[in-house]
Amino acid sequence: MLDEGVLERYIRDWKVTGLTSNPTIFQKAIADGDAYDGSIRTLLAEGCSGERLFFKLAIEDLSRAADLFRGVHRETDGVDGWVSLEVSPTLANDTEATLAQARELHAAAGRSNLFIKVPGTPEGLPAIEQLTYEGIPVNVTLLFSREQYLAAADAYLKGLERRLHEGLDLKVCSVASLFISRWDKATESDLPEDLRNRLGIAIGQRCYAAFTDLLQSTRFQALKAAGARPQRLLFASTGVKDPSLPGAYYVTALAAPETVNTMPENTLESTAALREVPGAQPADGGTCEAMLDRISAAGVDLDALGERLQIEGRDAFDASWSSLLSDLGRKSAAVGAA
Repeated sequence: MLDEGVLERYIRDWKVTGLTSNPTIFQKAIADGDAYDGSIRTLLAEGCSGERLFFKLAIEDLSRAADLFRGVHRETDGVDGWVSLEVSPTLANDTEATLAQARELHAAAGRSNLFIKVPGTPEGLPAIEQLTYEGIPVNVTLLFSREQYLAAADAYLKGLERRLHEGLDLKVCSVASLFISRWDKATESDLPEDLRNRLGIAIGQRCYAAFTDLLQSTRFQALKAAGARPQRLLFASTGVKDPSLPGAYYVTALAAPETVNTMPENTLESTAALREVPGAQPADGGTCEAMLDRISAAGVDLDALGERLQIEGRDAFDASWSSLLSDLGRKSAAVGAA
């Protein structure tokens, strides 16, 4: 995407304003092609291997991407134009190790428009607060429910409140990434036909209502008056899992002010082909609670499922991380032998 000008074209023609990454994306890219062989050869010669080698590759990529978004970042006064790099998923349950790696990665990249992705797990929340306090922009990942979103938002606000108390600049950007389509994938065999593929959107609408309520709260308004910006709600995992659905199904349903949508390339192409977006989702959640009541009545325990999805998401990223390092080891051996 970088070498062939694809990302530059997306920015120019489709008005893409940011880019995210995760271990699964990198694992597929490194394992399935030779695009990274040259960089791997150079870094091997410098003595890099394993996790250190991977982060060198990732930072090289994301620094180039961040530079392509620099104009958007400048024109929007830092609101848009971000790229995201995730800490090692194996650190999801270790607050101090997450903090140490987040600081190291942000410093190594040296880009003001780089988010560090930190899981919104119970152990990740203190790290989110502390990094916000230190002025490091955070993309909170692996959020699935309203309760998990609000916990992440609370950590962000606590970090800002500590900065306010010490007279520090409050312009520390953040996003809270809510995963959508996995709700529908997890319940496809448990719900009747008329309720399938409805849960993810209803959860997104519920969280957007909580987000808009938070922006109107006395707590946030006090921070806003001192210069703070909203931690924007980000809709992630918005590629359709059910091939019968339109490609931009989740994108059009969840479009709303002050939000971000990260989507895979095929979903981006479907979105770019749209003549129009129907309109913004309702700020109060519309009929989402009625839909969630119907889904609960059909036997889905929403609280339990939200917790399960976060654990499964963490474990899936752990597995991708293990596969990534394994594939990188094999690739390094092959490149070194060549």
